[in-house]
Amino acid sequence: MNNSISPSPLGCILSGEHVERRLAAILAADVAGSCRLIGIDEEGTLAQLKALRKTLFDPKVTDHRGRIVKNTGDGALVEFASVVDAVRCADEIQRSVAEQNTDVPQDKRIEFRIGIHVGDIIIADDDIFGDGVNIAVRLEGIAEPGGICISDDAHRQIRGKVDIIFEDMGSQSLKNIAEPMRVWRARMVPGSSPAMLNPPTETALPLALPDKPSIAVLPFENMSGDPEQEYFADGMVEDIITALSRSKSPDTTATRPAKTPPDQTSIPNASPPATTTQTTGQTNQDPTVKEMNAKEKSKVERIGK
Repeated sequence: MNNSISPSPLGCILSGEHVERRLAAILAADVAGSCRLIGIDEEGTLAQLKALRKTLFDPKVTDHRGRIVKNTGDGALVEFASVVDAVRCADEIQRSVAEQNTDVPQDKRIEFRIGIHVGDIIIADDDIFGDGVNIAVRLEGIAEPGGICISDDAHRQIRGKVDIIFEDMGSQSLKNIAEPMRVWRARMVPGSSPAMLNPPTETALPLALPDKPSIAVLPFENMSGDPEQEYFADGMVEDIITALSRSKSPDTTATRPAKTPPDQTSIPNASPPATTTQTTGQTNQDPTVKEMNAKEKSKVERIGK
């Protein structure tokens, strides 16, 4: 049958050529920063990418009943009959790649970004076209390296069917897509997979205990409500620290937070006292602090008289 455009009173009408359509889940994957990686080591990057496809990416797609429609150099376009299979496949790919990258320097890692959408597609010559494909590609473009972004249509289909937590990214404007779309991104949960994007952390060493008794002197709190009394409380703490430090045993530990005098102009050349910390039996005190404390004691004595 010949297909032709025939005239019509309403304009030109394209005689209907049969177009094969079907509903499918589309997974679009791409290597993040591929140009930078190739610029650093072209042959090495291409060899790693080829090996990654052969040993990890392609087998995962097959395991989840997907069909690789085409490879795009540093990415791939995959069709699934089920969006649940597509999301599970993407999740396993990202987790497996993260495990392999554990000992690889950050600037040399091959990481995929993945976007998934479910919608109507057009099949022609073993290739796929249509908005369903375009949206999946745009979702991949906003995914983080090692991340997965899915459309709201895909999220509705997988809700309650996969053990993956998705965070709502809200409405997103995607390139060359007419209307904003609600997008969800996978949140990788540490512990749900070996080495799951959770690098080992250093274990804090326990603090060494002193080999003899020690006393900690804490700051006194001014309960009077009068800011002018702050330095009286500090003076009492200093007296206690000084008295205890004269003894060789026990050790005295004290920390006094720095405070600003209530009236700096009343003390010539005064500066805020620094934090004084003692961990031995002796007191190490700033000379300025000593002078200020002496003046405050003198002031107290005058008030007492």
